[in-house]
Amino acid sequence: MKITICGSMAFAKEMLATQKQLVELGHEVLIPLTTDQCLINPNLNSDLTFCIEKNVMKNHFDKIAQSDAVLVLNYPKNDINGYIGGSALMETAVAHHLNKKIFILNELPDENDLRYSLEIKLAKPIIINGDLTKIT
Repeated sequence: MKITICGSMAFAKEMLATQKQLVELGHEVLIPLTTDQCLINPNLNSDLTFCIEKNVMKNHFDKIAQSDAVLVLNYPKNDINGYIGGSALMETAVAHHLNKKIFILNELPDENDLRYSLEIKLAKPIIINGDLTKIT
């Protein structure tokens, strides 16, 4: 299966590790264009000029369109277990619109902790509870 990894760029290290694990399981895996750069400089994902120059949003949406599925990495961040940020929310919406399978690594936060959890749930994601072998 061809999978695009989505999530906060604060999880760049985890994206690379997950990519490796999924490849070992036989999947083809796409990651955000700037993952390696954000690993070195975590502030790049907040640099508007850099993101516009690299066209990171469109680039990642194109990867989603080329894939069979997305995997959203949602680790604890900002005191929220299962954090999903604005970009991953949009990526989930694109995947849903394009009828791609949506896998989410961990349980979603309650709507009281992340107000758009409801919108993510409406996309009918498959929560894999950290088990990458559930991606089929």
